[in-house]
Amino acid sequence: MPTQSRTAAHTLPSPLQALRGLGDLFALAKPRLSGMVVSTTAAGLWLAPEQPSAPRAAAVLVGTGMVVGAANVLNNYLERDVDSLMRRTWGRPLPAGRIEPATALALGIGMPAFAIPMLAYAANPLTALLALVALVSYAFVYTPMKRWTTAALFVGAIPGAIPPLMGWTAATGGIDARGLALFALLFVWQLPHFLAISIYLKEDYARGGLKVFALVHGERSAKIWALGTSALLVPVGMLPAFLGMASWGYGAVAALLGGGLSLAAASGLGRPEGEARWARNFFLSTLLYLVAIFIALFLGAR
Repeated sequence: MPTQSRTAAHTLPSPLQALRGLGDLFALAKPRLSGMVVSTTAAGLWLAPEQPSAPRAAAVLVGTGMVVGAANVLNNYLERDVDSLMRRTWGRPLPAGRIEPATALALGIGMPAFAIPMLAYAANPLTALLALVALVSYAFVYTPMKRWTTAALFVGAIPGAIPPLMGWTAATGGIDARGLALFALLFVWQLPHFLAISIYLKEDYARGGLKVFALVHGERSAKIWALGTSALLVPVGMLPAFLGMASWGYGAVAALLGGGLSLAAASGLGRPEGEARWARNFFLSTLLYLVAIFIALFLGAR
C-alpha cells in the first residue's frame, strides 16, 4: 500500500509541470500576435463616432481575443506536421509533443463556441458574424492554401483585416466607408509585411513545403511586390482623412509613413538575393509603420 501511494504521488504533475503545461496551452494561441490583432479591434472601437459602454467594450475585446486565439490554435493543430520540419517552429508545443493534438483541437473549437455568442450579445450579430468569417477563413481556407498556392497571401490578409472592422461594427452596428477604410489599411499593410517574411524565412518555408511568394516567384519579384504594396499604403493610409475620420495633419503623416516604407522597400531592389538582413529590417519597418500609423490616427481622430 505505501508503494502504491508513492507511485501515485510520483505520477501527479508538480506545480512547475502544471505551469509549463498552462504556458504551452497559452503559447498555442500565439499571444503576441493575438495581442496585436486585439489592439486593432480596440482602435476600431476608439475611432468610431460612438463607443459602447466600458463593460461591453471589454467584452468585445475579450471575445475577439478568444476568437483570434482559437484561430491560432487551429492553425497550430492543422500545421503541426509542417511546423515539425521548420527550424523556427519545431519547438512549438504540438510538434514537440508537449500538447496532445486532441487537446489543441478541443481548445480551438471550444473558445469560439463561447466567444462568438458573447460577441453577439455584447455587441451585435454582425460583429459576431465577422468574427466567425475571420476564424473560418484563417483556419480552414488560408492555412491549407499555404501548401499549394501563393494566393494564400491575399486570402490570409482578409481575416487579418477584419478585427478593426469588428471594433467599428461593435460601436456603430453597421459597415460603412469609414469602417471599410480601416479594413483596407490593415489588408494592404499585411502584404509587404508578409512578403518580407517570405524573403527572410524562405529557406525555412522551403523545408516546410509552403508555397510562399519568394520561393515560387523569386526573391526579386517578391521585392517588387513589396514596393508596390508599400506605395499603395500612401493613398490607403490617407483614406481616414478623406472620409473625415481624422485630420489632414494625420493625412500628411500617413503619406510620409507610406512614402518612407516605400523607400525602405525600394532599397531592397539593389541588394543581392539571399541577403536576409535587409528582409528582416524591412519586416521590422512594417511593424514600426503599423504602430506609427495608429498613433497618428489616435492623435488625429475627429
